[in-house]
Order: sequence, then C-alpha cells, then structure tokens
Amino acid sequence: MNENLIYKSPYDDTDYEKLLVNLNNHFKLDLSGYKQHRVRRRIDMLMRKHSQKNYSDYFLLLKGDPSLWDEFLDKLTINVTEFFRNPEKWDYLENTILPMLKKNGSSSLNLWSAGCSTGEEPYTLSIVLEKMKDHSSKILAADLDKFVLEKAKKGIYESRSLVNISEENRKKYFDLLPDNTYQVKFNLKNKINFKQLNLLTDSFDKNFDLIICRNVVIYFDTDAKDKLYRKFSEALKPGGILFVGSTERIFNYKQIGLENYSPFFYQKV
Repeated sequence: MNENLIYKSPYDDTDYEKLLVNLNNHFKLDLSGYKQHRVRRRIDMLMRKHSQKNYSDYFLLLKGDPSLWDEFLDKLTINVTEFFRNPEKWDYLENTILPMLKKNGSSSLNLWSAGCSTGEEPYTLSIVLEKMKDHSSKILAADLDKFVLEKAKKGIYESRSLVNISEENRKKYFDLLPDNTYQVKFNLKNKINFKQLNLLTDSFDKNFDLIICRNVVIYFDTDAKDKLYRKFSEALKPGGILFVGSTERIFNYKQIGLENYSPFFYQKV
C-alpha cells in the first residue's frame, strides 16, 4: 500500500506541495526524501496548534517568527534513544568490530555517529573507547536538529536513559547532579565533535573507519534510503564498517560496494 495513503490530511494537497518547495527555497530544508505521511501529520498538528487553515499562511508564520521555525524543526525530528541501545550489539562492536578495525588500519580510528540525536549514541561509543583504553580515536556526532545537539553537548540525562548501564559504570563515567540527573564526564566529551548536518542533502567527510546510523533511515522513503546508504559507502575507508539498526536491512549492499560482515554490520569492499 502507498505509504502516503496511510494518513489523510484535512488540508489541501497542492498547497502542501507548495509548502515543501517553499521550505526548500527559503530555509534550505529538503523534506522530499522523508516518508510524507509522517512529515505531514506532524506539520498538520503544528498548524492546528497555531490555528492555521492552510500551509501558505503557516509558511508565512514560519518566515516571520524564528521561535516557530525552531519549534517546527524540533517537532519534525524523532529523538528517542538511550545509552547502549541493544547492548549485545555494542558488546560485539567492542569485542569484535573495533579490534578488527584497529588490526587492519590505524590505532587511531575515525568514527561517526550519524543522526546522533541527544547524544546517547556517541557517548556510548566514547565509553566503549574508554573501556578499550583508546585515547586517540575521535568521534563525529551529527544531527539535523540543533536543539538536540545543544542537549548532547551538555551531556545531561535522566536515569531512564541509563537503564543499560551498571551502577559501577554510572559512577565511573557520569557525575550525579543535585537534581538526580547524570552528566557525562569531560573525558567522554573530549573525544566528540558535534556538528549540524542534513544527511540527505549535505556532503559527507571521507575515510571513516566506522559509521553508526541506527533507527534513522526508518523515517526515509526507499529512494532516500538508497541515496543515503550509497553516500555512507563512499564515506567509508576500504574495510570500514557501517553499523545499522536492529530493524534495518540493506538489501542491495553488494551494488553499493558493501558486504554483509555480520547481522547489522556491513563492510566496505
């Protein structure tokens, strides 16, 4: 079934298409690669919140009020994550993937958390490096949403985000704050460079040993997924690894220069 039929908007379809063009032209935000039923449902919710009857008027609001534009970006992104999500995969990364990459290349690795959200993923990777006594590898953490990036830079989390971390490691890698939240220690932050990036439209750096992109492409349509995976493949070093989410598969991995190293881990040929 066509995914765009899953949600039926009460607003005009032609006006919506015009909104997408205006967002791209004025804000340089290209939403064409996202699953439109998800995008449109969120936009419609915002329109109802602000009592807008059509997309054209709502666009004028966005142009005239930076706070509404910030709200728009925040609501269109999905930021649900936790430290060591799917712990067995992180164990495999620590005990198999990273040692393999170090053996085959430099002891100092070039790592990227793509779609890093509020920072749990790149900080998890930083913890893994600390456990391995790796003090030279560096992590790029990128996301489209500048608000989640600001939260990630602060590195302060509720206890529910740390459900997969033992009490011993909480004490080792976090400071408990007076309000019972946890802040990552400076040595974890020091490995990470946070950057705003649109995965679908921006160019990527090259020569990554590892790219982690988990539970991000599920919001993209088929063409956008294919484009993104090709860009990831091009950004990896030969022998580099792409680590994807537990519900994701790359069906055409051979055509884009990858091989299936193990479930959810693809290696650049």
